[in-house]
Amino acid sequence: MIPFMPKKLVWIFSKKYIAGETIDDAIKVSRELNSGGIKITIDLLGEFISTLEQASENKSAYLSIIERVQKEKIDGNYSLKPTSFGLLLDKQICYAHIREIVAKAASFGNFVRIDMEDSPCTDLEIELFRKLKQEFPGNVGLVVQAYMKRTLQDLKNLKDIHSAENPLNFRLCKGIYIEPEAIAYKKYPEINDHYLEDLEFMFANGYYPGIATHDKPLVEGAYKLIEKYKLPVEKYEFQMLYGVTPDLRKSIVEKGHTMRVYVPFGREWFGYSTRRLKENPRMASTIIKAIFVRG
Repeated sequence: MIPFMPKKLVWIFSKKYIAGETIDDAIKVSRELNSGGIKITIDLLGEFISTLEQASENKSAYLSIIERVQKEKIDGNYSLKPTSFGLLLDKQICYAHIREIVAKAASFGNFVRIDMEDSPCTDLEIELFRKLKQEFPGNVGLVVQAYMKRTLQDLKNLKDIHSAENPLNFRLCKGIYIEPEAIAYKKYPEINDHYLEDLEFMFANGYYPGIATHDKPLVEGAYKLIEKYKLPVEKYEFQMLYGVTPDLRKSIVEKGHTMRVYVPFGREWFGYSTRRLKENPRMASTIIKAIFVRG
C-alpha cells in the first residue's frame, strides 16, 4: 500500500531519514554530523529517469553540489546512482556524465561512490566502476550487496584492479531491492552469514570496506574480524543511513571506529522513502493505522 499513499502523509513519517529537499538542508545536516565526529556521503535522490535531458540536469546538479560541499569544508564524499544519469537509456552518455562528476571530485582530492541498484544494472555498474577505477584509482568506489549470490565472485573478479596504494573500496550492504530467489539469498541468517563472508574476504585481501549495516549482530561480527586481522582504524569504516539506529551509531563512534552517514536529499525523495519504510514494518504499520484511524 505504501507507494499509493499520499505523499504528505508519507513525508511525516519518512522525513527523519531525509536531510530535506535542498542542498542547504543537506549542508546543515552534514555540518551537524561532522560536529559529532561523523563523516558523511551526500546523495541527490532520483533514479530510473526517462529522458537524457534529466541525466544532463542531474550531472549539472552534482557538479554544483561538489562545489558547494567543498566550499563549506564538509568532511564527506559523494554517492550517486547510475540510473540517474541514463544507465538504462545510453550507457556511454551515462559514463561520460559520471566521469565528469568523478573528475570534479578528484580535482578536490575527493571521492565518489557508485551505488549498486537492482540486478539488471549489476553488470553495467561493475563495468562502469572498472573503467573509472583505472582512470581515477583513488577517487571512486562501488557498493556491493551481500544478499546477491554472485557478490563474493564479483569481489574476486575485481582483484585485478586492486593495489596496496589504491585499494578497492566497497560499501558492503545487505541489499534492498526485491530479487528472485534464484539469484539472491532470502533468509536473515544466510544473508548475515554471507555478509560476514564477504567482509572477511575484503579484510583478508586488503580491500577497504565500508561496513554498512544497522544490524547489531553484524556489527559485533565485524568487530571480531577487525580484531582477527589486527586492522588499524584507517583500513575500514562503518556506514549508516541518516536517521537510522542512532544509539548503535553512537556506540560505534565511542569505540573509536570511523563512521560515515549517508545523507540523502532532494525533491525526488518519495521512492527512497518508500523503500526505507518497506524495510521497517513497524513504521509502515504506523502509517497504515494513521490512515484508517484519522481518516
